[in-house]
Amino acid sequence: MGITARLMTNDVPRLETERLVLRAFTLGDAPRVQLLAGDRQIAATTALIPHPYPKGEAERWISTHTQSFEDGRGATCAVVRREEGLLVGAVALEFHSKHQRAEVGYWIGREYWGNGYATEALKAMIAYGFSRGVNRIWAECFATNPASGRVMQKAGMRHEGTLRQHMVKWGVSVDCEVYGILSSEWHGN
Repeated sequence: MGITARLMTNDVPRLETERLVLRAFTLGDAPRVQLLAGDRQIAATTALIPHPYPKGEAERWISTHTQSFEDGRGATCAVVRREEGLLVGAVALEFHSKHQRAEVGYWIGREYWGNGYATEALKAMIAYGFSRGVNRIWAECFATNPASGRVMQKAGMRHEGTLRQHMVKWGVSVDCEVYGILSSEWHGN
């Protein structure tokens, strides 16, 4: 899969894959984010998305992205289908520069599950992270969400272990599966 990258005027990456464009969110994306992220099943599979999804949350969340990138803390991109420009999800890297690592996270709207968009977006963001000099990229998913683990494996990440009762979601302690990939593994060294 070919991935091309270029920086936009505000330096948030724009990544292009065969079927997707990963670009900066705009406030104009807020209604679509509200609709997709407002799905209870999306919230159930993520650590930070609330349910019900509060009015104005999409605008608040989007407004944090540029500053986070400028501060070197992270890069958050809208996952958009190339053919018609339809926003279907999000993917983000949170940088931990001191340790040369980044945490990746993503979500895809439920009606778009099973199309390989998460894997394609994740691969593009992993490539971007390694192009920024990161040595290790890792992610977690709830043990109750094995589909996310399969996405990470398809993107080249390895299962590294289980963190027992690591997070609390809706008042319940849940196990998290940890996946990771090293720059040397990504580049085949």
